[in-house]
Amino acid sequence: MNTKLAPSVIGSGAPELNLSPNELRGIVEQALLGIAPDARVLAIIPDKTRDDNTDLLMPFAAETLMKRPVAQFDALVAQGTHVPMTDAEKRLKIGARDDGAVPGLSHIYDHRWDNPAELVTIGELSQSQVRELSGGLIDHAVPLTINRLLAPGVYDTVLIFGATVPHEVAGFAGGAKYFFPGVAGPELTHATHWLGALAGVENTIGRIETPTRRLIEAAADFIPAHVISLNSVVTRDDANRLRTHALFCGDFRFALRRAAKVSRHVHIKYTGRRYARVVALLDEHYDEMWVGGKASYRLGGIIEEGGELLIYAPHLHCISETHGTVIERYGYHPLERVRELVAESGELQANLCVAAHLAHVSYAGRRDADGRIVGRFSITLASGVDEATCHRVNLGYMDHRTFRLADYASDPDTLIVERAGRDLYMVAPTA
Repeated sequence: MNTKLAPSVIGSGAPELNLSPNELRGIVEQALLGIAPDARVLAIIPDKTRDDNTDLLMPFAAETLMKRPVAQFDALVAQGTHVPMTDAEKRLKIGARDDGAVPGLSHIYDHRWDNPAELVTIGELSQSQVRELSGGLIDHAVPLTINRLLAPGVYDTVLIFGATVPHEVAGFAGGAKYFFPGVAGPELTHATHWLGALAGVENTIGRIETPTRRLIEAAADFIPAHVISLNSVVTRDDANRLRTHALFCGDFRFALRRAAKVSRHVHIKYTGRRYARVVALLDEHYDEMWVGGKASYRLGGIIEEGGELLIYAPHLHCISETHGTVIERYGYHPLERVRELVAESGELQANLCVAAHLAHVSYAGRRDADGRIVGRFSITLASGVDEATCHRVNLGYMDHRTFRLADYASDPDTLIVERAGRDLYMVAPTA
């Protein structure tokens, strides 16, 4: 079915579907029909930490735009605060031909969130707006700085490519999140992450309507160009073959919500119980704890109080290339303690996205026998990160070379999760 689903949204999707390349091409062509000849088009694409089907959709979009033809077609990587991809990683992400090109695509730009010369202010969310949108969790105005390529008059149309999955900050990834914080400046990047932490990961992840979603969509209304959001829902089978369950394109609000309804069925697993131990075999896309923390975000809800999360990730070699120094200075703590640290530290006040990460990885708190707030469960890391660093950030350490999956396979109170961090695990559906 390839029908109009909501105002300005077209596409197809259901948990049981596996859309073919021809079906995907047809949806992309239909979604881009309204782009005028001689338009200047910017594609915003995910970085290497996201598993998606941009390598399929970008060539389809390029072919469609060449038939107009458009005056300009470029791409900007929504890397947030992550390190830039290599040229080879970029070519792989966009589905480039053997000669390294996508027909009609001129430039692929990196996003420098921390370089003021690369940013422009396009507006501001007032104090009263932020207070209302955040449900009172944040009470200050937020200037909207964003990559200068999104300034008025630079491009006529912006295409957002990305996969929709449960997300700890926004509820679900996709849509306006590719602007804020994907290609945003530090102000809203910090505000969105801290808001997600204040709202609580359990109250956010896997929910469509969240305070952060309201905030980023209000901010995205300031984007001066026409926006077409391409929201995919994808999974991988045991042979690592990509399956596209859905593709909804058009308005960034409606398209995201249609995709999220499908994602809830394919990316959320229900266990019916909690476990004393969860062994997370971390997905290969997460090579630092900044993104590898998804093992905690997406599995914490099924771990018993006082239990353990064991993350096996021999390919993970650092806490964060961008934020590692700050994270190691403070370590992972429950939100209650992180709020105290933020109140005491100007450094954390200036790096609220890091503060949010500290709380998110810890997941949630509980009181121990002495009345102290400690993590609801312990986290042990069996990775390329050394023992001293693990202890410095309040993680347990295991030499990954001593890890044996067979040691845990027969324990009824242990759940082993392969490719951990991809799917959200919950005891039972939420209302």
